[in-house]
Amino acid sequence: MNPLPRMPMIAALLALATATACAAEGTSTTRVAATRAASASPASGAVNAAGVAAGLAAEAAATTPVPTPTPTPTRTTPAKPRLGIADITPMGEKTEKVGVGFPIIVTFDRDVRDKAAAEAALEVQADKPVEGAWRWVSHRKVVYRTKTYWKPHQKVLLKARLSQIPGNEAAKDVSRRFAVGTANISVVDTRRHVMKVRRDGKLAKTIPISAGRGGMIRNGVDVYLTTSGVHLTMGKKAVETMTSSWMGVTDPKDPRYYKEEIPWAVRISDSGEYVHQSYGDYQYLGRSNQSHGCVRATPAGAKWFYTIAQRGDVVKIVGTKRKLDWRNGWSYWQLNWTQWKKGSALKN
Repeated sequence: MNPLPRMPMIAALLALATATACAAEGTSTTRVAATRAASASPASGAVNAAGVAAGLAAEAAATTPVPTPTPTPTRTTPAKPRLGIADITPMGEKTEKVGVGFPIIVTFDRDVRDKAAAEAALEVQADKPVEGAWRWVSHRKVVYRTKTYWKPHQKVLLKARLSQIPGNEAAKDVSRRFAVGTANISVVDTRRHVMKVRRDGKLAKTIPISAGRGGMIRNGVDVYLTTSGVHLTMGKKAVETMTSSWMGVTDPKDPRYYKEEIPWAVRISDSGEYVHQSYGDYQYLGRSNQSHGCVRATPAGAKWFYTIAQRGDVVKIVGTKRKLDWRNGWSYWQLNWTQWKKGSALKN
C-alpha cells in the first residue's frame, strides 16, 4: 500500500493544535476522547481533527460565561404626602400678640380620614402650662382650647408632626410659636350699660356703652339683641363699613337701610357684632340700648379699647335673652370643659 501523503496529516495536526489553543482553560472528557481517537487511527486523522475542532468550539461556547447586561436604573417617584396643613391661626410670635382666650386653629388641606392619628400628631407646649384639648369642628379643621384661660406674658409652641401619621411619612413637620400678651378681660353689662376692662387682673377702664335694642324677630330669634356669652376678639379695623345687607335690606329707600363708616371697630363674632365707636346718638351711651346688636362706646373709650385689643381677648357680655352660639366666630368658651373634650378624636 502506498503510504499516506504527508501533507494531509500535517494539516490535520495543525487544525487540532489550533482548536486546542482556543479552548477554554481546563480538561474535559470530550477533549481527551477525541485526542485518543486521533492517535489510534492516523488514516482518519483529518476527519477526526475536524470533528474534534467542532466539538472544542461547541465546548468553548458552552463554558464561556455570557456577560450579564447591566440593568437600566429605574427612576422612583418620591412618595407624596397625603395630608398637609393649609392654615394655622393665630399668626406667629413675630407678627402678633394674642389674648389669654385665644384658640389654636389648624386647618388641613383636605378631609382627614384618620382624625385620631392626625390629632395625636399635634402637640402644644407652653412656658406656663394649663390643661387643654382638641375638638374637631369639621372634617378639615380642629381647634385647641384650654380648660382655663392661658397665663399672660408667655410663649406657646405648636408642633405638628405630620410625618408620624401612618402613610404620611413624606410630609414635612410644621411648628409655630405664639406670644401671649396682656390678659385683657372685659365684661359688658347690657342692663347697666357699662363695659369694664381689666388688664392683668386690674380694672383699667370703665366705658359707657349702648347694646342691641331688640325688636326684629327672624326664625324665632331677635337679631337686634346683642348675644350674651363669652366672646373672643377676632380682628379690628380703624374704620369698618357697616350696612343693613346682613338682614337683607339693600334698598336705600327702605327705612331700615343704613350704610355707615364706623371708627375703631373690634370684631367679636361671625354674625357681625363689634365693639365700636357710637355713630352719633351719644346721649344713649350709659343709659339705654339702641344699637342693632353691636356694643357702642364713646369715641375716647372705643379708641382706647381698639388700641389695646389683641386677637383672642375675652369679651363677656351679660344681660340679654339671646345666647351666643359656640360656633359663632371664636365663641368656643361657650362650651364647658366636659362638652369641649367630647369633640376630641382621642380617648380622654
